[in-house]
Amino acid sequence: MPPIDVLTPTSPDEAVAAFGDGTGVVVLGGGTIVVPEMTYGRLKPERVLILGRSGLAGISRSGSTVTIGAATSVADLVGLSAPLGPCAANVADAEIRAQGTVGGNLCAGEGPEAPRGDLQGALLALGATVRSAGAGGISSDPLEDFLPKRRSRLALDVSFEEPAAGAFANLDRPHTHDYTALAVSGARAADGTIRLAATGAGWWGLRLPSAEAKAGDPEAAGHAALADVQLADDALASAWYRGKVLPVLVRRVLVQLKEIA
Repeated sequence: MPPIDVLTPTSPDEAVAAFGDGTGVVVLGGGTIVVPEMTYGRLKPERVLILGRSGLAGISRSGSTVTIGAATSVADLVGLSAPLGPCAANVADAEIRAQGTVGGNLCAGEGPEAPRGDLQGALLALGATVRSAGAGGISSDPLEDFLPKRRSRLALDVSFEEPAAGAFANLDRPHTHDYTALAVSGARAADGTIRLAATGAGWWGLRLPSAEAKAGDPEAAGHAALADVQLADDALASAWYRGKVLPVLVRRVLVQLKEIA
């Protein structure tokens, strides 16, 4: 491998300046994805931007708004309310959660053998907004708009309004080990609006608008969710199996939300 230019910013402003428009830059948060990709030769970066000392870690609250820095570890989210806390607790194992970052999880590329980006579903259900830097400067976008362009932006932080209720359900089988084969997150806002999203049901986290439209009938919502996803076969599960399990997880989440006063 040729020499790599390593950038180690010590402030958010330095991180933004070092990233520039993102050309030729690979961002390294906790290294749980980037380092193995480099080890196996699937990734050969010219420049690596390491965020460990960038000042982009931490969780803050302002009223009902929660803001999480991109360099915050996944482990730091475990104590948060559903759906985000339980979703974070379901990510890989304790070592990966301690090392992996929120920004790395949100910006993860498609995995060659299993889904990535576990947190995307929970944050989609929460209606999260991502503040990022790149070509055109700093901008804030709804997470669903950020995900398609996540590889060309530097995530700075993610924010959301705390929901009135949240729920999380996942496919848990011994053969999946610590990978998330399929998971559904749900959140109910103070006005009663319900948002649903899934991970493991497409190339990245997906909203489930068809299921949301039938949220009053969990059975119907579960079946409607199949219209919103892009199921595929991989090392963890077949598309057929995911299609059988997804309606069950949607129903579980909706029942949990109904039971929370």
